[in-house]
Amino acid sequence: MRESTFTIRVDDHLKEAFTEAARVSDRTGAQLIRDFMREYVQTAREKAEYEEWFKAKVEAGLKAIQEGRILSNDEVHERSRLRRERLLAAYGVRS
Repeated sequence: MRESTFTIRVDDHLKEAFTEAARVSDRTGAQLIRDFMREYVQTAREKAEYEEWFKAKVEAGLKAIQEGRILSNDEVHERSRLRRERLLAAYGVRS
């Protein structure tokens, strides 16, 4: 893999503190910065994927509402009660 140079400016105090913290961790500043960059890219990717998933779920929910595919609170509770009874009966548990 081809490598590139990434140049940043920081004040002297931050550079010294970072270099010392890296040394204590038996790492170089460059190693830590690469790790931080990888973590940031991964986090950003996961966030974007979640946002895309969430948006799709919201759109599907809005479409369901427009199409009338919704249940009232009472209907949801009744379906849950019936399902619970079926599951308990299947396992021989008395309610």
